[in-house]
Amino acid sequence: MGNWTRVCAKDDIEQENLIRFDHEGRTFIVIRSPDDTFHCTDGICTHEHVHLGDGLVMDHVIECPKHNATFDYRTGEAKRAPACINLKTWPVKVEGNDILIEI
Repeated sequence: MGNWTRVCAKDDIEQENLIRFDHEGRTFIVIRSPDDTFHCTDGICTHEHVHLGDGLVMDHVIECPKHNATFDYRTGEAKRAPACINLKTWPVKVEGNDILIEI
């Protein structure tokens, strides 16, 4: 079991948008869905190690800004080539106005 780490305030992320979070040498992204839920994945594309922080978020998918690979950010599943390896996902919880991830 990991430690809960504060990422940001809820209001820092608009619906269908994301925030990049770097912690102890790792990069994560936290995404706010159109359903107003929060999800966290590794922040680096599994295809060519590109930061996903500049990726497009739409319809429960994050698209890599380099080669347009897509992932379901709820599960981490690689949905479109060239990515074929899933993203790791991380537990998220909301406490008051704070978004926390368990890492």
